[in-house]
Parts: sequence; C-alpha cells; structure tokens
Amino acid sequence: MSVRGIRGAITVSVNEEEPILEATRKLLREIVDRNHVQPEEIVSVFITMSPDLDATFPARAIRIMPGWEAVPLMCATEIDVPGALERCIRLLILVNTELQANEIHHAYLGEARRLRPDLAER
Repeated sequence: MSVRGIRGAITVSVNEEEPILEATRKLLREIVDRNHVQPEEIVSVFITMSPDLDATFPARAIRIMPGWEAVPLMCATEIDVPGALERCIRLLILVNTELQANEIHHAYLGEARRLRPDLAER
C-alpha cells in the first residue's frame, strides 16, 4: 500500500457560489469514479482556486457529501501568474492505494484540459 496523489482540474464560467460548488463536486466524482476510491482511503484533499474565484470555499461542496465528513480538506488560492487559466479549481487528492503511479487516472475537465493534455487524454 502506498500514498499516491491524484490530480484534477476544472473550470467554471462565473464566480458564483453554486457553479463553484457544482464544479468541485463534478471533479471529485470524476476522480473517485476513475480510480475506484472510497472516502475512507483518502488521506486528505488539497483544493486551490485561481485568484478570480472567491465566491465560496469549494471544500464546502465536499464536506457535505455523505461519507466525506471526516476527510481533511484544505483550500488555498493559486499563484496569480499572468496568463494562467482563469476560473480554475484544482484538486490534489492523497489516497492510500495498491495502484502503481502509472495506474492512476487524473481528471482534467473542460478548459482545464489545456493544463495537462497529456493526462487529460488518458
């Protein structure tokens, strides 16, 4: 058993609470489904948002999901680099797993596919 990181990103069209929460849930579900992860296998989830998103904490979307109440969550703001992808939410999920690093399926959805086309294609 090893601790592995699973990455993902998604974009939202507007800086509003419900689209941010829904995008966070969608991305998390996609990562969990692709990797057959259960909440009790999660070590922690680190969530970042681009600086133009500040309508809510995306961790709220995860915290209220059944079974996810005990998973440690942390939100932060991405570094404000000129030309960076706007309105982007990123997740780094640390998980206890038997999977090898090359068996992990990352998820880059929507415009966020541009961040890692090599991983989005998997």
